[in-house]
Amino acid sequence: MPDTEADYSEPNGSEPHLSPGLHSYIVPDDLFGMRIDKALTELCKDFSRSTIQGWIKKGLVSLDDEIPKQKDKVFGGELLEVSVPEIRKGEWQAQEMDIDIVYEDEEMLVINKPAGWVVHPGAGNPDGTLLNALLFHYPESRALARAGIVHRLDKDTSGLMVVAKTENARLGLTAQLVDHSLHREYLALVNGRIISGNTVDEPIARDKHDRRKMAVNMMGKEAVTHYRVDQRFRNHTLLRVQLETGRTHQIRVHLTHIGFSLAGDPVYGRRLAIPSDCSPVLEKELRSFRRQALHATRIEYVHPMTGEHQSWERPLPKDMQDLVDACEDDNH
Repeated sequence: MPDTEADYSEPNGSEPHLSPGLHSYIVPDDLFGMRIDKALTELCKDFSRSTIQGWIKKGLVSLDDEIPKQKDKVFGGELLEVSVPEIRKGEWQAQEMDIDIVYEDEEMLVINKPAGWVVHPGAGNPDGTLLNALLFHYPESRALARAGIVHRLDKDTSGLMVVAKTENARLGLTAQLVDHSLHREYLALVNGRIISGNTVDEPIARDKHDRRKMAVNMMGKEAVTHYRVDQRFRNHTLLRVQLETGRTHQIRVHLTHIGFSLAGDPVYGRRLAIPSDCSPVLEKELRSFRRQALHATRIEYVHPMTGEHQSWERPLPKDMQDLVDACEDDNH
């Protein structure tokens, strides 16, 4: 599933009588080269390979946040997630939370996620997530894998997401994610001045030295990121970024790889990367900005049931707009 994060757990191994719900695994190195259906059979020993193959076909399995095919292989270190179906009532708690709904009909909705929201429950985040809010807003979503969530954004990335309300819509949106026909555009503020747009075409895999991170790795999966300059400042650049693929942390990894980490990124850059010659206004904003400066500003897709082409756009949230304004002030 493209474009994702959330604070992932790293289970100690397979569970006896695996309960319904979302389960996460880091693929052991000794499964190198194994087909994903066989690897998952090794990790979920209570289920047959045919059952697991069915989960893969239904899009209930993700490998480093991408919907895989049965023949895809694992290499060790990837994040493997499975949504075991038939979630029991009460497995996840419905919570009343204000969701910024951009569009909604009987089949799906588009939401504008604020920075700081984890998308679904996990280690360290048992509730207070977008999934909990969706269960309150639309209780019938409990019957769907991940309550209809088909892709994720990092906890501290803001912006647009699509969510299914029916199984047919979930399958239709998932198919568009797989064939890359669901388009997303991001605004990213990076440290440094980029002269012109370009494309980063470098494979990405989980960092062998730090499981929280991803890294450019020739043994990884294909990853392609297109970017163009939106605004150029004295010490920073605002980019418009489009993904051709959707790997975990792809934008953050690729831009850091070419030497332009996201402003405020605590994982792939230096959170307090304050230029020595910046204005006092910019320094104040940089010190108070406590997340990666990344916003999913536009989303475009074909409605999975009506066939209508739809696109939605949302401007930068206040914290990131204030930072961009301070960068502009720094030009003078």
